[in-house]
Amino acid sequence: MTEKVEKVSLHVYDLSQGLAKQVSNSLLGKAIEGIWHTGIVVYGIEYYFGGGIMQTPVGTAPYGTPIEMIELGVTKVKQDAFEAYLKEISPRYTHETYSLLKHNCNTFSNEVAQYLVGKTIPQYILDLPNDVMNCPLAPLMMPMIQNLESQLRDNEVPQALQLIAPYAPSEGSKSDGEVKATKVHEPLVDPLGNARTQVQEDIAKEFAALRAQGTLSPSEAAALATKNVMQRYGFLDNSTTNTKT
Repeated sequence: MTEKVEKVSLHVYDLSQGLAKQVSNSLLGKAIEGIWHTGIVVYGIEYYFGGGIMQTPVGTAPYGTPIEMIELGVTKVKQDAFEAYLKEISPRYTHETYSLLKHNCNTFSNEVAQYLVGKTIPQYILDLPNDVMNCPLAPLMMPMIQNLESQLRDNEVPQALQLIAPYAPSEGSKSDGEVKATKVHEPLVDPLGNARTQVQEDIAKEFAALRAQGTLSPSEAAALATKNVMQRYGFLDNSTTNTKT
């Protein structure tokens, strides 16, 4: 008798709804194809990490239609054994442990894929946080990143991405004797405002001058040029640029 196997696939969503691809080059100085959210699909259910380990019938995930469905292989793991495994790892996947840059839905999908089929999810998905944070203008994106993280940690479906500040707690409605915070999103203008064109030109000139010295790699020169010019215009200070992520 042939042992039953279950197909395992990865559903990939772009949380930016195409916006990252359009604006990342001008905002970050590097093309970013999407802001990836993923879920593992097996047993007719999609499993993903938001405010905890979540599950929903295939086709009903709150993120819309996946832009890609990647077949990862098949598994002989029974559903009850898999759900026991999820319960075992659940303390590491909670509201408190969620981090958009370090411990997110793709971290979960990657771990689960290895358990079910013995392989990882595509590297370009796992590399996204580093790709973003290694960009010279990454500090300017932190308000948007923090806001997106707060939404995903609460298992909310992000709205179209924009440069917005993280929510501030304020008095809200009471439930079970507790006061819940009300999320207030304050839209921000382009961080560079009308100076964007001049700033970009100055960064290019600074970069060329640094490279001409012959002591810095292109990435090092780009980072230093951006830092020098942004400080000159007052957009960054020393404490911001020296922060480690």
